[in-house]
Amino acid sequence: MAVAPVKATTARSKKYFVRLSDGAATPNFVAPCGFTEKSFTRSKTFGETVTPYCPGAEAEDQVDWVERDTISLTASISGQGVMAQQSVPMWEAALANPESIECEVEVEWPDGSSDLYTGRFHVESLELGAPNGQRVTANVGMQSDGPIVHTRNAA
Repeated sequence: MAVAPVKATTARSKKYFVRLSDGAATPNFVAPCGFTEKSFTRSKTFGETVTPYCPGAEAEDQVDWVERDTISLTASISGQGVMAQQSVPMWEAALANPESIECEVEVEWPDGSSDLYTGRFHVESLELGAPNGQRVTANVGMQSDGPIVHTRNAA
């Protein structure tokens, strides 16, 4: 018996947030103004071992396989858009801080539920640009500093 197709539930870009902590004891998270594009990437680093087949008649023509073991996990946040005057102090403070800052990335779904990722990040880069005849732009890169926690919040 065939299963009826189900349309994917998607979220609008205005319901995707990158927020930085103000550093208070009870942090207040603020989304910097100016991003027109943002992304959140999580990845693994692997150690690789080529595992040979043991000697035997059947093993002579076998190609060895690479086996991978997870060594570490990491995450990054990047964003680009216009440089908003309101956001300059936030970006400059985060970049100058030798310590990582708390950040959160959240996707709010149409049913009212959300997926929230929290952790500490270093602002790695802040690039300003000025395309001729356009507004000043900003590109920001951030790298995780320790674990990232995922929480699914029900509607």
